[in-house]
Amino acid sequence: MEQYKKEFIEFMVESDVLKFGDFTLKSGRKSPFFMNAGAYVTGSQLRKLGQYYAKAIYGKYGSDFDVLFGPAYKGIPLGVATAIAFSELYGKEIRYCSNRKEVKDHGDTGILLGSKLKDGDRVVIIEDVTTSGKSIEETFPIIKAQGEVKIIGLMVSLNRMERGLTSHASALDEIEEKYGFPANAIVSMEDVIECLYNKECGGKILIDDALKKAIDAYYAEYGVKSCG
Repeated sequence: MEQYKKEFIEFMVESDVLKFGDFTLKSGRKSPFFMNAGAYVTGSQLRKLGQYYAKAIYGKYGSDFDVLFGPAYKGIPLGVATAIAFSELYGKEIRYCSNRKEVKDHGDTGILLGSKLKDGDRVVIIEDVTTSGKSIEETFPIIKAQGEVKIIGLMVSLNRMERGLTSHASALDEIEEKYGFPANAIVSMEDVIECLYNKECGGKILIDDALKKAIDAYYAEYGVKSCG
């Protein structure tokens, strides 16, 4: 595994973003692990997070795009932090944009926060995690309604490696097939298990044999492949 992936997994754990236990996801699935980007709350955490995203986006999509779109609400700080990091690391000014949950009818009107989207814009969508692809169903039409905008790709923190909404393909693969743009992650759950299974992180073993059994059972029901 590449060193930056190991560092990112440890960073998620240290930031209390990646947790293990018993969780009910937005999709309704019961999961033994959960990732919550809302737990990045300090300046240093957001700075590091933006750098990890910027490096992953640059590695997959380069710098030939104009806007980072972070769906409300968790995507808003992700987009801001990554736009800052992109400027610092690569000297490229990328605008950030997000949607509002409700359309504003006074002052700065409309459904968008940050930069407006205009014809010819090339957009990278940035999210914390995509479990089933449901969030993209909401985001895609908002972006496309703004004009002749090209979506370059999607970048998430964690590929949960489980089936999407309508097929046995992974959520990220399903997004690629349905919407026609690539979808990538900084790390996958396979990487997480390789890094943490029966290995100490912060002085603790987070994935022991019992939890690994629960993860295996989860992937037997929802996974697209054996995970570690």
